[in-house]
Amino acid sequence: MPKPASATAQASAPAAEARRSRVLIADDNEPNRELLEVYLAEVDCTIATAVDGRDTLDKVASFAPDVILLDVMMPKLSGFEVCQQLKSNPATSRIMILMVTALGELGDIERAVEAGTDDFLSKPVNKVELVKRVENMLKLRHVSDELERLRSYIRTMDDDQPPR
Repeated sequence: MPKPASATAQASAPAAEARRSRVLIADDNEPNRELLEVYLAEVDCTIATAVDGRDTLDKVASFAPDVILLDVMMPKLSGFEVCQQLKSNPATSRIMILMVTALGELGDIERAVEAGTDDFLSKPVNKVELVKRVENMLKLRHVSDELERLRSYIRTMDDDQPPR
């Protein structure tokens, strides 16, 4: 009779999944969502999708993405509104947001920056550019998380020091 897998081996699978990067694609147009998913297939990440602004906020709460590809023109809440809400909330402000939009006017870009976007791409999206930007945003997010962990550790160490 074969032996069951060890508890260590079983525990390492969820731990590996927990460390995997997460990308949320938010676009009300199904072909756009599917195309972005295909383009990101070569990026080592878990992908979820959202179909409108409210769905995006719900998915952020349940999926906890590292990066969001956020369409600007969506029903219920625009990408500008979603971005502003996420960036103004301390619990979600560190999520990297890449606005993906067909809008190209200077005013739209300024509005995206004012809403707090970390970067933006114009449609039609170039696959190579999208993949590199997402990979770079994921790296930046993970470095930022590690820096925050180190700051917390240093604060803990400082708190443990006896007064002089």
